[in-house]
Amino acid sequence: MALTADSRIELNDGHKIPMIGFGTFAPQSYSKEQAKEAVMAAIDIGYRLIDSAFIYLNEVEVGEAIRSKIADGTVKREDIFYVGKLWNNNHCPKRVRPALEQSLKDLQLEYIDVYLIHTPVEFKPGEDLFPKDENGKVIFHDTDIQETWKALEACKDAGLVKSIGVSNFNEKQLELILNMPGLKHKPACCEMECHIYLNQNKLLKFLKYHNIVPLGYAVLGSARAPGWLEDENAPKVLEDPVLNTIAKRLKRTPAQVAQRFVLQKDIVVIAKTFTNGRIKENFSIFDFELSDADMKDLDGVNKNLRYLSLKSWEESPKFPFHDDC
Repeated sequence: MALTADSRIELNDGHKIPMIGFGTFAPQSYSKEQAKEAVMAAIDIGYRLIDSAFIYLNEVEVGEAIRSKIADGTVKREDIFYVGKLWNNNHCPKRVRPALEQSLKDLQLEYIDVYLIHTPVEFKPGEDLFPKDENGKVIFHDTDIQETWKALEACKDAGLVKSIGVSNFNEKQLELILNMPGLKHKPACCEMECHIYLNQNKLLKFLKYHNIVPLGYAVLGSARAPGWLEDENAPKVLEDPVLNTIAKRLKRTPAQVAQRFVLQKDIVVIAKTFTNGRIKENFSIFDFELSDADMKDLDGVNKNLRYLSLKSWEESPKFPFHDDC
């Protein structure tokens, strides 16, 4: 069946997620009001998956955008698939539901469609989003991830969230959940950095085997937000010569081809831009296909390059990106 802008893929709990999503993270140079306007524009264009997180600090505005599009009749609540995330300071079981309820309060929504553990790395529990010691080093914590997962399962059972999953986990960390005694709900999806320079083929094989839907972020590379990108001189996805050769031949933009590559690997595509023209352009990836040869060529430029390498978190026992993972 050909993919269309309305295509959805079924999660292992029966809910269905759109195959293309709009990301709402933005550097501090963008205002929260710009995030609101961008989400409204994205919904008008046809996006139905909105990917956000508590740590993006704009859930209030994102919620306002969603509710305004419901109020004007553009969409119904059930049309929208909202992705939220549990931040690193809230892994302790007693903090999970209050964190989710805070997001619901900020969004002014009755439920979240999928709630992800944002990263497996845990910070010291408390209100400080980035707790640090007197030497400026992050203070980590080590709650059993299975206990965190049980708290998420309880939130699903309570109807606060439709589906639950993870983000930035490696295979070993996923197995801790999949193999836990008394597991009630498998992770429905796993969000991860994915693009032509990080094709994630090994992890994708694992996820497919376990019927976990992959969500790909940074599919266009990285916005190079200060404090997140480790290597400011890293090559840019959209400047890759192989990508640009294919785009020129197909009369498409490099961004469209980069997204189509991820989409054809059966990964939900999440791209972000706050420019209206590019929002529309990024959504226009369903009226062309990449050939098997194109897919092979793009797979071949893989560099195992992470834009979001989180090197400052390496001392955590839960750091997910070691070479042996």
